[in-house]
Amino acid sequence: MKSAAANIDHACVVVLGDIGRSPRMQYHVKSLADAHYFVDLVGYVESKPLEDLTSNPNVRIHSLSPFPELHLPGLAKYAFKSCWQALTLLMVLVSIRKPKFVLCQNPPAIPTIVVVYIYCFFARSKMIIDWHNYTHTILAIASSPKSPVVRLAKAIESRFGRNSFTNLCVTRAMQQDLWENWNISAVVLYDRPPLQFHPNTIEEKHELFMDLAKIIPQFASAEHDLSDVHVHESSVFTYKLTNGAVKYHQERPALLISSTSWTPDEDFGILLAALDAYDTKASQDPIHYPRLLCVITGKGPLKNHYQALIKERPWQKVSVITPWLENDDYPRLLAAGDLGVCLHYSSSGLDLPMKVVDMFGCGLPVCAMKFKCIGELVLHGQNGFVFGSADELTSQLCDWFQDFPMNVALTNQKERIQQKLKEFQQLRWTENWDLKVKPLLERL
Repeated sequence: MKSAAANIDHACVVVLGDIGRSPRMQYHVKSLADAHYFVDLVGYVESKPLEDLTSNPNVRIHSLSPFPELHLPGLAKYAFKSCWQALTLLMVLVSIRKPKFVLCQNPPAIPTIVVVYIYCFFARSKMIIDWHNYTHTILAIASSPKSPVVRLAKAIESRFGRNSFTNLCVTRAMQQDLWENWNISAVVLYDRPPLQFHPNTIEEKHELFMDLAKIIPQFASAEHDLSDVHVHESSVFTYKLTNGAVKYHQERPALLISSTSWTPDEDFGILLAALDAYDTKASQDPIHYPRLLCVITGKGPLKNHYQALIKERPWQKVSVITPWLENDDYPRLLAAGDLGVCLHYSSSGLDLPMKVVDMFGCGLPVCAMKFKCIGELVLHGQNGFVFGSADELTSQLCDWFQDFPMNVALTNQKERIQQKLKEFQQLRWTENWDLKVKPLLERL
């Protein structure tokens, strides 16, 4: 008689990117493992994956060999890199036990869905594509929609996308676009926050502030008097009394939070311009506008560029820091913020920023960049705000932080927003995945 372990279904998840910075695909793996699949996760391990995966006996992570740095012209480098990725991906796929299906994310289409399709054809496995965005629209940002590479990517996406067994996508707008333009049927699986993204108590926020104060000077208490015998410890935002009670400093700075992959589809010049204007207003009217500490988390290719721009700013009332936070600290920071900002505008106009989903899960209202389908997530004035320019973002920051933290005029609006965020938090990733994805897998 075969053991239960021998009868377990095998699945493969392919991430042709950094696994640690691919939360949606990691959540897929966790859900598949919880559904009693043995999952081979293939991708690059540049950042630490979730502990739910690294410690799970039903998950095996296969690290792809990174492309060696070669000094080649742009097009040649892209071609060599695609060949390298195709070969290394194929070598891993043929080394694992044959999966029932391979779930891969798009983008990148080149070479991911080509290699996965070829592998599935010979292995008699099913290919499932999770459409996060389009490869060709991302490539078009740096070149032209008519360039050969962009046209090739678009042809590959449409051709191989139609050969997948089934498809998932992130918005209704993308679902409609896939069907109307490429005759691809997809199921909408909205990003939802897992349970670790939740609101925190003031005690939990203080604990985070004290932890961060050890490594980030801006979180340390520099202005508040610790000589009071009743104060046990203090951060720049909160203090803890000797009896264990935690309180906010009345004249604390406001905490503005953004997260990014520092890529071209997020224009942080808009945020910097808004912070310029806010700094001017707060300097002229310091009684009504607080100091602002802006924390921008993440890694990516444009980080050094924007760090240099930030360093040049002669701000008096604004400070910006750009730390990289571990998986456990990131949700804690979001839950401790006063307002979030999202600059993602989507190369296709058809995807939604997961960072906003995370912020909503933590009860953090968001100012989000306006684009085609942002209304599927952010409802202006109801659970957050949308802006189309630096001036609009400046106005939202000034309105939200005027007379902070006791802006009586905004009390009712803030309560309504928090109620909407609580409603959003009722449906988490696990329940949504069970509702949308499990029926698709049962068809296999």
